[in-house]
Amino acid sequence: MFALFLQGRAVEYEVEYELSHRLDACGLFCPEPVMLLHRAVREMATGEVLELIASDPSTRRDVPRFCLFLQHELLVNEPRGQDFCYHIRKRG
Repeated sequence: MFALFLQGRAVEYEVEYELSHRLDACGLFCPEPVMLLHRAVREMATGEVLELIASDPSTRRDVPRFCLFLQHELLVNEPRGQDFCYHIRKRG
């Protein structure tokens, strides 16, 4: 179960997918997290889901733009303590 923050309120929801890959980009700064993300997604099969954990606040802007530009599906975009969590499904 995950929590999505809408207008400052947490809304819990169930996920209907499995994570295929995990990428820990904590401690890295722009542009490294997105560069690693780009390489990881290129190596994934269509429809697979990657979890990215990052500590750089610029990923809050960069990861959604990356997904929009390359038409990948951003399933989760949420803070986790001091870090940020993203689930990205490779487009097909």
